[in-house]
Amino acid sequence: MRSPLLASKSRSGLVVLAAVVAALSVAACSGTKPRTRLAYEERPVEALYNTGYQRLQSKRWMDAVDYFQEVERQHPYSEWARRAILMQVYAYYQNNNYQDAIAAADRFIALFPGNPSAGYAFYMKAVCNFEQIVDVGRDQGYAEAALAGLRDVVRRYPGSSYATDARVKIDMVNDQLAGKEMAVGRFYQRANQPLGALNRYKAVINNPDFQRTSHTPEALYRLVEVNLSLGLTEEATRNAAVLGYNFPGSPWYAEAYALLTERGQRPDVAPQGKRESWLQRLIPGGA
Repeated sequence: MRSPLLASKSRSGLVVLAAVVAALSVAACSGTKPRTRLAYEERPVEALYNTGYQRLQSKRWMDAVDYFQEVERQHPYSEWARRAILMQVYAYYQNNNYQDAIAAADRFIALFPGNPSAGYAFYMKAVCNFEQIVDVGRDQGYAEAALAGLRDVVRRYPGSSYATDARVKIDMVNDQLAGKEMAVGRFYQRANQPLGALNRYKAVINNPDFQRTSHTPEALYRLVEVNLSLGLTEEATRNAAVLGYNFPGSPWYAEAYALLTERGQRPDVAPQGKRESWLQRLIPGGA
């Protein structure tokens, strides 16, 4: 099941994709009847390409692929063939045929590595992996492949619109991968394997890419829990101090504050947004 956080096909990324498709489009011929199966028939390249584009506009993705493939087959050395490969990438992607889209993108990169449109091919490879990311309870191979591809786009085309969108997606993928570490850590913690849990939570707070994710406050809190369970009160207090300094208004700091207070290790700084009552201020250690 794809993560709801990453279900982005209809969002900002499609603005980039649509712009490329518009740039590759030409005036389509009118009056072409739908075809259920494309038989070989030698035709002018413009007619094949325009018919494929019509199918694309009608969201008949696989019919569009048939015509764009025919452009390649009948006119392999033309400028139209180069465009047709990119249009296949887009059509496959829209039809959720991600592996076929990646294969077409790889073909374009192999044939035209120095072409300005190669950026689109690299970007689409990354996006196809991004779209296949699943929930944190399952293998994150697609997330890792997407991250590598998105970073490659930023490295190769730093000032492009592809890189702008890639940077946003990189943050989302890092959040996903940090979430995986948290899920495994919580599993170890529930299974009474504190050292395994400790390593997973530390992986979140020690990784610079994960430190900026939404999971860092919980990771610090879980370290407080695990260290207390191991009798490492000083380490737990230190984790809580880091949590309170960086995320003073987080519910996770409020939890850590309450937990340490119960153990007689009340932190110096109270959680923001939660004022102490006059009774709590009068009673040492809290009410």
